[in-house]
Amino acid sequence: MSEILWSDRKRWTFFALPFTFTKYSMSEDRFFISRGFLNKSEDEVRLYRITDVSLKRSFGQRIFGLGTILVSSGDKTLRDFEIKNIKNSKDVKEQLSELVDKQRDAKRVSGREFIDGPDEFDEV
Repeated sequence: MSEILWSDRKRWTFFALPFTFTKYSMSEDRFFISRGFLNKSEDEVRLYRITDVSLKRSFGQRIFGLGTILVSSGDKTLRDFEIKNIKNSKDVKEQLSELVDKQRDAKRVSGREFIDGPDEFDEV
């Protein structure tokens, strides 16, 4: 297994306390989401499948130093997902973006490989 470069828990928006059962972690080539206490589920997405990353920070999140990263991916099970209420969200977003670019270059993947459905110009 790859070395974990970053990990955090989803936090409550107020007081930034990590009293949830959602954990996020990131290695050099994959992003992991673990949810649950009694019934656990684990998801992972290969970083080269991520197509877009953006940051959203509400007023409450800014007060407590949190943010939510919105991720669009070509993964069939996760699709688009959020990395909710994490500390240092801006730094994590930048780290994720850099690793995504690095993995896409290493795998020689371009954005057009994830486009679904016909183009408006393909219809006759």
